Amino acid sequence: MAQVNGIGWLRELFGTVLLPATVADEVLTGRFTAQEALITAAIKAGWLTITPDPQQGPELPDLDEGEAASIRLALSRPGPVLLLIDERAGRAVAQELGLKVAGTAAVIGMARLRGLIPSARAVFGELHRSDFRIAPAVITTVLKRCGEIDDDYAS
Repeated sequence: MAQVNGIGWLRELFGTVLLPATVADEVLTGRFTAQEALITAAIKAGWLTITPDPQQGPELPDLDEGEAASIRLALSRPGPVLLLIDERAGRAVAQELGLKVAGTAAVIGMARLRGLIPSARAVFGELHRSDFRIAPAVITTVLKRCGEIDDDYAS
């Protein structure tokens, strides 16, 4: 989300967001990029919270440490939880464990439907210019939900 200046959308959409320590270590590299500054500002504001990685939970040997920590954290929380995760393998495992998941594309769609951004298409274009990739079919689905293309659109 930081690549498209969308960190603030997370606050508007979800309120408090928890970030496992392992994931924080992955994204806060100390290179002081613009994206890192946005994440750091959200942490300082108190709505993005770095949380210690849960020490208990399922073994997830096929996932990287950040995905595994995110899934364990979501499983450790009481009540309904939405896990924000993009990697296909991590999403599949999380869903098998009964978690509700959403990825970057869904968050962009939610931001558009809530009026936080004027165009999901423009945000997808911005992401496409970075190294972040989302399947064209997923983008088409989100754009249809947002009313930015009709059902007759051919990709």
